[in-house]
Amino acid sequence: MQLAEIKKVIIAGAGTMGTSMAQIFAQYGYDTTLYNHREATLQRAKEMIRMNQQALVKSGDLTTEESMAVQKNIGLTADKTCFANCDFVVESIVENLEIKQEFWRDISRLVKPSTLLATNTSGISITKIAALTEKPARFCGMHWFNPPHLVPLVEVIKGEHTDEETARTVFALAEKIGKKPVLVKNHAKGFIGNRIQLAGRREALHIVKEGIADAKDVDNAMKYGLGFRYACLGPLETADFGGLDIFYHVAEYLLPDLDRSAEVPPLLKEKYEKGELGIKTQQGFYSYPEETSKKAIQERDEKFIRLFHALYQK
Repeated sequence: MQLAEIKKVIIAGAGTMGTSMAQIFAQYGYDTTLYNHREATLQRAKEMIRMNQQALVKSGDLTTEESMAVQKNIGLTADKTCFANCDFVVESIVENLEIKQEFWRDISRLVKPSTLLATNTSGISITKIAALTEKPARFCGMHWFNPPHLVPLVEVIKGEHTDEETARTVFALAEKIGKKPVLVKNHAKGFIGNRIQLAGRREALHIVKEGIADAKDVDNAMKYGLGFRYACLGPLETADFGGLDIFYHVAEYLLPDLDRSAEVPPLLKEKYEKGELGIKTQQGFYSYPEETSKKAIQERDEKFIRLFHALYQK
């Protein structure tokens, strides 16, 4: 399957990620279907699409007419027969190896032999997911970051059996829909983004647990210092600009003092066991009363849109 041949796209999984991904493909003119085996989930997705589109119209990124065209380009279905005549499938279902394997075992036999297949896993082995997939050479990882319709990064990950042409085509497709793809050449758990992110979050949680600073100040240090800088320069570019000799000497004295635990951070474990899962349960490291949770998401999205404009639009 060549890039120019991809016309019909199916996103499997109508959660937050899948719903957002579907909007990007539809915005770029692809005949897009959002599949989910539960009708109730599809109805929630329809409302989420409406909210996301409303934010993009409000920001001026889309006109009302363009937004309506996006929504018209997205079909919602719980009928598996939709897979019979598509060119590209991205799966974004529950992050569970066995469930993903079962899904691909079935779907890879329903699609055309030429259809390209991708999983939006956050870190599970691409090779393992593809183990029961028919023609695994056409299968790769395509990891998006939340919320996908706003965050530019997409990681394209090769599995052991992924064909070079498959990876190149999916990479080119990501560029065509306005994303900033990176290629993960050799599979490693968590790929690139999540490995870096988790290492940083482990230290952030350690700082709070040890009483070095409160959660708010940790977040502010990231937002107004590191995050501000990393929006323009990556960590290795930052080291080049700052001087590798400086970073060498800082590493000498600071690395021995950082958290090196291989266990789930105690503070994160405590929140998880209490069922304090963040905005979805209205309580995490911060409180999100029901009347403000939607507003918090809207404010986050507005900030992402402004940042995108500042960095990528002339």
